[in-house]
Amino acid sequence: MRIAVTGREGQIAASLLEAAQGRSDMEVVAVGRPQLDLARPETVFKALEASRPDIIVSAAAYTAVDKAEDEPDLAFAVNAEGAGAVAAAAARLGVPVIHLSTDYVFDGTKDGAYDETDAPAPLGVYGASKLAGEVAVAAANPRHLILRTAWVYSPFGRNFVKTMLRLAGDRDEIAVVADQWGIPTSALDIADAILHVAAVLHGDPSFAPFGVYHLAGTGETTWSSFARHILDTSRAFGGPHARVTDIATSDYPTKARRPANSRLSSAKFVVAFGWTAPEWRESAEAVVRRLLQGETKQALRA
Repeated sequence: MRIAVTGREGQIAASLLEAAQGRSDMEVVAVGRPQLDLARPETVFKALEASRPDIIVSAAAYTAVDKAEDEPDLAFAVNAEGAGAVAAAAARLGVPVIHLSTDYVFDGTKDGAYDETDAPAPLGVYGASKLAGEVAVAAANPRHLILRTAWVYSPFGRNFVKTMLRLAGDRDEIAVVADQWGIPTSALDIADAILHVAAVLHGDPSFAPFGVYHLAGTGETTWSSFARHILDTSRAFGGPHARVTDIATSDYPTKARRPANSRLSSAKFVVAFGWTAPEWRESAEAVVRRLLQGETKQALRA
């Protein structure tokens, strides 16, 4: 089975490429700029056609949450039009599309974890553009899986884990928001889940339950508690450590509003595919260990 994933530099694309290494039953090919540019939808079909995929993973996106408030046209061009073009290309090639979306489609006011029946209500441009992308994907290809995830980190790219380790190397104390709740989700786990799903789809041409699913880690925490776990793990492995102090969202104003509650229930995904993410602390420890042991040493500087 050949899987084409959009984007070359993203955390999920990098994790998928790694997860498929050494597997004789799967090959992952990353397709990105300049051949495939979501801001130029006319490039999408030709680039994906050349990759000869059995399944397409739509992972590339505009992810600059605050900058999106100043660049709404570009955010919607990439996350809505571009995502729709990827799904349309998959339909034209006769293959399913697995599209990655986000907790930012919700406003964070629910008391408890969001499930797929909850009505989206994005707070800003980024969330609105991703929601528009979900609509475009569903309209373009009936054989779609939209996977909403949250608080993604990995040994690759820019993310919260690497930021905390970098800051701990420069200072003794780090102030982190304590009133936003969510579920840290390793891109390595997301990649494992996607490969599992891809095998299900490839092995069952009559697969019917396409649609929207939530895919996040197991458990829940706040950003500040997540930071403490990262740095306590780092200290245990001889890495940098700093004291974490709790602050409120109002103490750290940003251009775009963030959901106070980003918890996603993955129960529907577990039932449909028989795959459950590890407990978030376990996955976080694995990524911290990798970074400190130098498997992706240069990435810490990114």
